[in-house]
Amino acid sequence: MDRYNIASQIIGEKRYKLLNLFFIQERTFFRLLALFLVIAAVTYPYPKIAMWVGFSFAAYSAIANDSIQSIGTFIASNSERKWWLLWLYIGGIFVVTVFYSWYFYNGDVSHQRLMATNAEGELKFPEAENYRFLQLTAPVVLLLLTRLRMPVSTTFMLLSVFSASSQGILSVGQKSVLGYLIAFGVAIIVWVILNPIIKRLLKGEMHPVWIVIQWIISGWLWSMWVMHDAANIAIFLKRSISFYEFVAFASVIFFGLGMLFYLRGDKIQKIVTEKSEVSDVRSATIIDFAYLIVLFVFKEMSNVPMSTTWVFIGLLGGRELGMRLVNRKKDKLSEGGMTMKSTIIMVLRDITFATIGLIVSVILAIMINDSLQQELIEWFNSF
Repeated sequence: MDRYNIASQIIGEKRYKLLNLFFIQERTFFRLLALFLVIAAVTYPYPKIAMWVGFSFAAYSAIANDSIQSIGTFIASNSERKWWLLWLYIGGIFVVTVFYSWYFYNGDVSHQRLMATNAEGELKFPEAENYRFLQLTAPVVLLLLTRLRMPVSTTFMLLSVFSASSQGILSVGQKSVLGYLIAFGVAIIVWVILNPIIKRLLKGEMHPVWIVIQWIISGWLWSMWVMHDAANIAIFLKRSISFYEFVAFASVIFFGLGMLFYLRGDKIQKIVTEKSEVSDVRSATIIDFAYLIVLFVFKEMSNVPMSTTWVFIGLLGGRELGMRLVNRKKDKLSEGGMTMKSTIIMVLRDITFATIGLIVSVILAIMINDSLQQELIEWFNSF
């Protein structure tokens, strides 16, 4: 019996053909991942080189995955505009935001997210003196999950492997889950209680002022997102970088954003476009404003990093469920034709994929970090 028959019997002929087609279509991407793994294996023993290699991988993966949360609706609702115009606007805001942090926080580009301390006053995510192979491959794993359109958390995936103890991971996890629940609840309240007002805003021809409002709110949201998630990229770098290092840091991400806009969000953008009415500037603006408010509240709460991915999927999931609840009262489907059952499945799928990312990140963190391994051993011995 040949390899095809064995594989098709195990997973089914149709699934085998689809899987085979996927690997054929994505062969260039998998070759790129293989190249990244080789680079990581060669460079990780040399800290000064590994630092920038890890940063480059993290920048690529974070831009491809997490940035869609804050600019995905902006891309979807401005699909008719020149990609480079959107890029220069969002890229310019990024440079200004990180420069502000670098200038006022003594070379720190994370807006103090990486300066959170534990009860003993030690950094929860200390600067790495040496790197391990798996630390450099964490962003590569994130790239793979992103290609599969899984909305995994970059924060969990990248920060966990640098956590000094379980306290760092737990604090990030608690803040992120709370963020998901609050965003989910806020979205349901907004799209159920305020539904009549929103419906009136979305009726008829759109007033040109909505475009101005959207660009302002999208830019503000993007800046707020950078304040949270710049830590995920800067985790590989020194906590205080020089001016020339800052230029390198900002340039890599600025031009990476250009590629993202050129590709119109690439694979992960479907997480946004499959949701209802996001291509409407007015609806996209309301989503972004709700997301902005939640991120602002959590930024002021503490300097502990959090997963904006969990906040994002909570917001979109709560919005979709709220819209279904309203339409259910009217005994009709939404404009997108989704039922309550399909909405619940979509919400559960997103949170499942995010949880998978969390589990993978914790496993990587335990494999890499000796202190976490010791804590785990002590925990098992306590029983």
